[in-house]
Amino acid sequence: MGAFLYAISLQWKLDIRSKTILITCYIVPLLFFAIMGEIFTSVMPESKYTLIQSMTVFGVTMGSFIGLPPSLVEIYSSDINKVYKANGVPLYLGLVLTNISAYIHLFIMSILLYITAPFFFHAEIPEHPGIYFASLTIFIAVSLCIASIIGLAIKDQAKTSMISIIVFFAICHAIWYHVPY
Repeated sequence: MGAFLYAISLQWKLDIRSKTILITCYIVPLLFFAIMGEIFTSVMPESKYTLIQSMTVFGVTMGSFIGLPPSLVEIYSSDINKVYKANGVPLYLGLVLTNISAYIHLFIMSILLYITAPFFFHAEIPEHPGIYFASLTIFIAVSLCIASIIGLAIKDQAKTSMISIIVFFAICHAIWYHVPY
């Protein structure tokens, strides 16, 4: 139990210092939302019906694919890995705690989009909020699983970032061109 609490404490300290989480889970998705929300609703007024969903998909994929893999490489390819071993913390706990942390941050960002979109852009709230949030929880979990595979499979931080960005663009492309609006 002491190792688990130590791992939680270590993850909390890493999250507070992490510029990656701040940038990929909050700043970039919310700035994109502010800019593109205005553009979408002024150019295509009917986009207000899907604005929350489309901005949430962008924010979640951005945060998971570009934010999580470098964090995993940092944990498993640096001295943090040695700190885990020295203190008797199971190595899988770094993956679990990083995913839980990213999940919480992405869910908070999604709720911010859900709450603010109707006020700023007169966006329509999804008809079935229960289904929306159930789908959101599954989408975040699946995105984080794919991002975890990337982060664990590739040990070089530069390559991890490059592969993550390629996967991010591929998924955004697939969603943009193959999901009916």
